[in-house]
Amino acid sequence: MMKILQVDFPYAGPFGAEMAAQMQQLAESITQEPGFLWKIWTENQANGEAGGLYAFTDEASAQAYLEMHSARLKSFGVPSVRGRIFDINSELSTITKAPL
Repeated sequence: MMKILQVDFPYAGPFGAEMAAQMQQLAESITQEPGFLWKIWTENQANGEAGGLYAFTDEASAQAYLEMHSARLKSFGVPSVRGRIFDINSELSTITKAPL
């Protein structure tokens, strides 16, 4: 069953187009992760946060990615990473045009 992984963490920047340019290789590498389906990148410059919403084919893939990504972020000096895995209510999500 598809799972959604929500991740956010403190982030000082860059944001917007500069972030996109600097993170292109990372974005490309994420597409190769086992069970990966898609990611929506999130950023909030005013609050100094970044993260994403990910879809994975299964919970094991989402959990493995969360563990790897959290360790990677911490190695970059990110002090805390919040990650949560959710089930999807397909019936309601279809009504609201989710990309299922």
